[in-house]
Amino acid sequence: MSTTSTARHAGGPGRPDTGPDGHDARDGRLDRIVRSPLGWMLTGLVGVGLVSGLTATGPGPVPVLGAVAAVAVYWLVMRRVARRSTPEIARRGAGREALLGGAIGLGFVMVSALLITAFGGYSFSWAGHGFMAVVWSAVMVQIGTAVTEELLFRGLALQALEQLWGSRAAIVITGMFFGIAHLGTPGASAWGALAIALEAGVMLGAAFLWRRNIWFVAGLHFAWNTTEQLLGIPVSGHTSEGLFTVDVHGSTVLTGGGFGLEAALVPVVIGVLLAVRMFVLARRGSRLLPRRSAPHTQAG
Repeated sequence: MSTTSTARHAGGPGRPDTGPDGHDARDGRLDRIVRSPLGWMLTGLVGVGLVSGLTATGPGPVPVLGAVAAVAVYWLVMRRVARRSTPEIARRGAGREALLGGAIGLGFVMVSALLITAFGGYSFSWAGHGFMAVVWSAVMVQIGTAVTEELLFRGLALQALEQLWGSRAAIVITGMFFGIAHLGTPGASAWGALAIALEAGVMLGAAFLWRRNIWFVAGLHFAWNTTEQLLGIPVSGHTSEGLFTVDVHGSTVLTGGGFGLEAALVPVVIGVLLAVRMFVLARRGSRLLPRRSAPHTQAG
């Protein structure tokens, strides 16, 4: 009797294949796919991405509420789908990590802007807008952006890919896609995408591997974007109301042109140096995952 006819007889006419416990074997396969690294990554990307898309440009505190909802979706996906703990979003120590990351992000942008100004690339003047209104709007929008993007790229994508191919491959892949994701922004170019991939995608990836904490990278990301916006510098091509206006002089290599500071050479160099340092610290702390070896099959 053929294997097919035996299986059909065991399951009954017209019934799906079942396992020893009586459950549909196809359900088991689907469950394994969903709970695999790529499965829970895609599930999380859809969930967090949907929340971000609905709230990112909302008025007032809507982006912040969206960030809270995104964290909840991330927690559900990790705990219920991936079936893993979530120390990277633990509340304990979250404020300290966010402040540390924020200090690095603030320093990164201020040093970059000061050097470009010293080389004659930027000049600033007071914009004259309402101080509190501008700061409030910038903080609300940038909290939502920083938290949701870090959950997507570092929390979900980087951690899933390093489960498959190790930390080194994961940081390269997520950095590349972070740059590609910015190709659709105003003033974007191939150089701008490469610059974002190196100074932001790779650096934020290295920062996460070092601290293994979403609040740290979100704090860094938030301070970076908020400082740029308040200085009046375009944030990845997006120009928003700031406390200052900036006049740009000289070549785009020095200033970043209409895309903003991220496409300038100075922050790329600083960002790469920071990324290397953070990666070394992550390796010293034994926080990198090696590439998983393919299972060996033994000949029968």
